[in-house]
Amino acid sequence: MSEALLSALTEALAELVTAVETAGDEVLDPDTAVKWLEGTAYVLGGLPAADRRRLDGLFRDAALRQPPGAWRDELLKVSQGFGLTEDVHPARLDAVAARVESFVTLVRGADPATPVPSCPGWTLADLIKHHGTTHRWIEHLVRTRATERVWSRDVPLDLPDDPAAYPDWLAASAAASLRTLRAADPDTRMWSHGADPHVRFFPRRLLFEAVVHHADAELALGRAPGPVDPETAADGIEEFLENLPYFSWVAEPVAQLDRDGASIRLAATDSGAAWTLTLGGGGFGWQRRAEGAVTATATVTVEGTAGDLLLLVYGRYGADDPRFTRHGDRTVLDAWQAATAL
Repeated sequence: MSEALLSALTEALAELVTAVETAGDEVLDPDTAVKWLEGTAYVLGGLPAADRRRLDGLFRDAALRQPPGAWRDELLKVSQGFGLTEDVHPARLDAVAARVESFVTLVRGADPATPVPSCPGWTLADLIKHHGTTHRWIEHLVRTRATERVWSRDVPLDLPDDPAAYPDWLAASAAASLRTLRAADPDTRMWSHGADPHVRFFPRRLLFEAVVHHADAELALGRAPGPVDPETAADGIEEFLENLPYFSWVAEPVAQLDRDGASIRLAATDSGAAWTLTLGGGGFGWQRRAEGAVTATATVTVEGTAGDLLLLVYGRYGADDPRFTRHGDRTVLDAWQAATAL
């Protein structure tokens, strides 16, 4: 089955399930609705774990293609209703805590004036300050259940005067944000700066802030970034692609690429997963291909481990890095990386 057909069938099922669940008694007999939904849940529950996770992702993709509103919110509940989702909220928070602890250990005692080559113009002090500011900002957003944007510059930072004290300040800032997030219901609706306007958006965002900035610190200190497990890296690539259209400073350059119909394929050599990005329509679309699925030839393909591909999409590696194998039109990839630089 092609990826396009699989996505279309998943979207149709999500729409049908949501219509059944939201139909009034005068439209659909409740007993019939329950029987049909229970039968569907039984069939889907018999799928292997990997297929359930894949289906969960496809349901989510289908929902996020809809404009924000009540219908999209209902579509986002389909996976949960069928028991396809795992409770990733605590696990993500644990992963954030571990990454921040590793980051703090890495930078504590290092010269704060050390340049960060992957963030031109920044020093290590700037990187630590940015990382801690993000935690302070998100803690404020979630604690107050913000319903509209609050700028990070308007959140008290309590930043120490001495940059040498920044690592401990970051550790305390992260501890506060994680306490607030652990106490919050992940399904609570609130403002976010990405595709998912719920509390659950923020642990996922913080995790990849931590992963990428840990790599920044390693590069600044002359070390090769450590490995990222393929499943986490895959989620990071998809989180990046899901949220990119919501970053106005990126969405506009992408819309102006003038490469309609061109495609970029990111192929993970360690997991078999692959992502195809198609440019056009004033933006881009993307699909994930499961291991073993057949896909059309892309304009340009980049192959590497999922962790390295994650750092590629974040601009921490260039496409000509020896970690990657490339095929096709390099100019498309160069234009994409220039447009999506964060």
